Amino acid sequence: MTDTPRAVDSSVDDQPATGDQRQRWLIEKARTGDFTAFEMLVQELEPRVYRLAWRMLRQSHDAEDVTQQTFLSVIEHLEQYRGEATVAAWVLRIAANHALKLLRRRRGMMVTSWESGRGGDNEIASSLPHPEVIAPWRETPADLAERTEIRRLIDEALIELDEKYRLVFLLRDVEGLSVRETAELLGLSEANVKVRLLRARLQLRERLTRVLGDESRRAIPEHSHPPPPAEGNKV
Repeated sequence: MTDTPRAVDSSVDDQPATGDQRQRWLIEKARTGDFTAFEMLVQELEPRVYRLAWRMLRQSHDAEDVTQQTFLSVIEHLEQYRGEATVAAWVLRIAANHALKLLRRRRGMMVTSWESGRGGDNEIASSLPHPEVIAPWRETPADLAERTEIRRLIDEALIELDEKYRLVFLLRDVEGLSVRETAELLGLSEANVKVRLLRARLQLRERLTRVLGDESRRAIPEHSHPPPPAEGNKV
């Protein structure tokens, strides 16, 4: 007989019901050799991992590869999870790392646009988009991203966003990573993450606010544009 670990029954009644508590419990079970617990963890997090990878890479085949690589890395590094972040955040950081590596390979190992700007707030908001419609959103970006009917709208808006802003928005606002974690992943300063996040939010807000804004608090800001020249004054 071999000394393979005996799988613990992952269907017992002591499973925590809530998301992160349950996922931490599954990690602990997986560490004991319970592969069923690991499979349950994959089932819970795979949709989010794939969605993040697809939004970063824009190709289904690459997103599938990153998803597979992510969970291979997770099972190889279960002992490295220390519990400082949620399980989902830890797994999504691994996924983002794999996706970024693939993006860099696509560019032949050249320095990518999101990596410029290591030294502080050098993307000062001098040319930020000027919103035509202002209204607070009824829900957070992370909550909205979980709603199937909203995902298509968000994805369409993200396609139009410059990659360096899209990556910051995805990691910070959609997936809930901290500013520090986002900065570490992208090789940026925290100041640049904050500026790029502001630019991403402003660029996305104009399009999405028309659908997601709180109608009761919507306002159209006044603009002071110079009057057009009179017909007789044209040169």
